[in-house]
Amino acid sequence: MAGLLALLGILNDPGGSGRLLVVALCDAALALVTLLVPWERLHPHSPAVAGLGAFAVLGLSTWSFGGVATGTGPFLVLLYAWSALHFPRWILGAYALPATVAYLVPLIITDQPPIILGSAFILLPAALAVAFLIEAQARHLRDDRLRLARIEQWRTAMINTLAHDVRAPLSTVRVVLEELRETATGQSARMLDAGLRQTARIARLADGLLDVHRIDSSGELKLDRAHHPAHALVEDALSYVRDDVDVRADVGEDITLYVDKQRFEQILLNLITNALRYGKAPVIVSVVRDGAFDRLEVRDHGPGIPETLRPRLFSQFAAEGAQGVGLGLWIVRQFAAAHGGQASAEARDPGVAMVVTFPVADPIPPAGT
Repeated sequence: MAGLLALLGILNDPGGSGRLLVVALCDAALALVTLLVPWERLHPHSPAVAGLGAFAVLGLSTWSFGGVATGTGPFLVLLYAWSALHFPRWILGAYALPATVAYLVPLIITDQPPIILGSAFILLPAALAVAFLIEAQARHLRDDRLRLARIEQWRTAMINTLAHDVRAPLSTVRVVLEELRETATGQSARMLDAGLRQTARIARLADGLLDVHRIDSSGELKLDRAHHPAHALVEDALSYVRDDVDVRADVGEDITLYVDKQRFEQILLNLITNALRYGKAPVIVSVVRDGAFDRLEVRDHGPGIPETLRPRLFSQFAAEGAQGVGLGLWIVRQFAAAHGGQASAEARDPGVAMVVTFPVADPIPPAGT
C-alpha cells in the first residue's frame, strides 16, 4: 500500500517523482521479499524481521523528502498495529528502538527544529500504547479460539463415545427382551413390546447423535428417502409416546410423503417432545398438502414463543436449561433442509404450531413399469 501511494504521489508532486519512485521501489522490493520467504518453515515470530525493513523504508522516505514526516506517522502506527495482531508484547517493545531511529534520525539529519523533533515523544509512545491494546485483545481472542477448539474436540469425542458405546449394552438388552417376549403373554407381552420399541428408538437416537456430528462438521446428511403413507408414518412415531399424554393425530389416509422414514420420525418426536415440554396439551399432529410441499404441523395450546427467543428458535442451544440442551429444534431444521424443505414456527391462538415442509415427489410409478 505504501508503494502504491508513493506512485500516486507523483501525480501530486511531479518535482519529487525521482524520490517517490525510489520509495515505491523499496516498498515493492520489501513486499516481494516478504511474499517469497517461506515463513511457515521458520519460527512463528520470524516475520517480525520484515518490520525492521519497513522501519528502514519509513526512515528513507522521511529523509528523501527533506525531513517531512507527514506520511511516516500513519504508517508507523499501521506497522505497530500489524505487529500487535501477530506477535507478543516483547517484540512490540523491541520495536521501540528501530521505530525511534526511523523517525528521529532523518529529522536530525535534515536539521529539523526542536518542535518537530519533540513530536517523537508524542507519536512513538501513542503508537506503542495502541499496539499494546491491540495485542491484548488479539491475545484474548486467540485464547478463546484455543479454548473453543478444545471444547469442540471434547464434544466430538463425547458424541462418538456415546453413539458407539451405547450400542453394545443396548444389543444385550434387546436380546434379553426378545427372549422374554417369546414366552410372555398379556400385560407382560405388552410391556416387553414397549421395551423393544424404546430400545430400537435409543439405537436410532445413537445414530442421530452421529448425524448431529456429521451435520456440524460437513453440513451434509445422507437420506434414504422413499414413498410412505403419511398416516402410517405418524402412527408409528406416536407409538413411542407415552399413553398418558394427550397427543392427537389428524392425518388423512390419502397423503403419501417422500421422506427418510427414520429422519421423519426424529423430526416428529422432537417436535412433540418440544410441544409437551414448553407448551400445553392437547398436541395436534397434522399433515396436509400445500402446492408443491407437504406440511407437517405439530400444534400445542400453550403460551406461545417469547419474542426474545423467536429469532434464534432453531439455533443450537437456543432454549437450553433444566428441561433440555436446546438441540431438538436445530436438528429438526437440519433434517428439514436435508429433505429440501424448511422448518418454521407459526403463532396460533392459543399456542404455537411448528411446521416442517417436505417437497412433493413424483407419484409412485405403477407396478411393472
